[in-house]
Amino acid sequence: MKITDKIFHVGVNDYDIDLFEGQYKVEKGMAYNSYIICDEKTAVLDTVDKNFGDEWLGNITEVLGDKAPDYLVVHHMEPDHSANIDKFMQKYPTAKIVSNSKSFVMMKQFFGTDYTDRQVAVSDGSTLCLGEHELTFVTAPMVHWPEVVLSYEKNTKTLFSADAFGKFGTTDADEEWTCEARRYYFGIVGKFGAQVQALLKKAGGLDIERICPLHGPVLTEDLGYYINLYNIWSSYESETEGVAIFYTTVYGNTEQAVRLLEDELKKQGCPKVTVSNLARCDMAEAVEDAFRYSKIVLATTTYNGGMFPFMHEFINHLTERNYQNKTVGIIENGTWALMAEKAIKVALEKSKNITFTESGVHIKSAVNDENRREIAALAEELCK
Repeated sequence: MKITDKIFHVGVNDYDIDLFEGQYKVEKGMAYNSYIICDEKTAVLDTVDKNFGDEWLGNITEVLGDKAPDYLVVHHMEPDHSANIDKFMQKYPTAKIVSNSKSFVMMKQFFGTDYTDRQVAVSDGSTLCLGEHELTFVTAPMVHWPEVVLSYEKNTKTLFSADAFGKFGTTDADEEWTCEARRYYFGIVGKFGAQVQALLKKAGGLDIERICPLHGPVLTEDLGYYINLYNIWSSYESETEGVAIFYTTVYGNTEQAVRLLEDELKKQGCPKVTVSNLARCDMAEAVEDAFRYSKIVLATTTYNGGMFPFMHEFINHLTERNYQNKTVGIIENGTWALMAEKAIKVALEKSKNITFTESGVHIKSAVNDENRREIAALAEELCK
């Protein structure tokens, strides 16, 4: 794919993968992006997943013919982008490898060599002149690995953004960017909001007309939209005003309460309501919605003196990603004893700026008239 007269996309699409990183469902596959800058010196930017090494090298040959590239720039050492480094270095024995010191340590771990005699080490602000094109490197530690660097090509105003601004899905997936980019961000990068904020401040001084990520499409229009979303996500602010309800149920009684609350919220004019059964939904999508919406409700049964396992897992996913700045309502159910609310509050103790609603729903086995009044009160408070 031609990006500019001298910049080409030589990445691959994986249509067969079902779980990315062994956990994220990717029904529309995954893209592993790689780029070439052709100038007086030629640079290949990043490799691809190990299963596509031959296809990727074929793409490079299609662009360069018999010409050997001068550099391999490594922005990120995660294996979906770095697995073919050694294959590349063997095919092109005169090429040098450009990255930072932490990447070279990881190369030794992955490949048994750090290519000592072929290294071009870069740090924050380092440049690599290719001719008309010049790359300036921007360090981005913990976005989302410690060795990550980005590069900015000032002639074409192109930011090569590593995993930032990436998404699930192949480059030709027929879908809107935001949802799968949000699920990708909170699943993979979400813990590192402070580091993303630091990167956005660095990038704020660059004149960017094009973002080339390592996953998903090249972004060329309305870049302010994407950058603003990254600012919202990384500052842990709410993107959508509304209520997201997450529940577990054993025999249907807790689910009944959730459906009653959903109906009551809609009656009272809540701008947006979404409901997720944590035992059946895509957990990564549930995590995405928990960060997206301004208010959430956690509804679960008491189980082994605590909360139901899927709810426990869900809250762990939130807290390990620095969940914060939310209003939380609770619906608990228990036949022997009501213990779920206490367990939820303990699980969220380390989360910053969590405000629990004054209203709550306390079901003893099945929904009764008092519970219906509690549901109405909770809905009213959430709609304020």
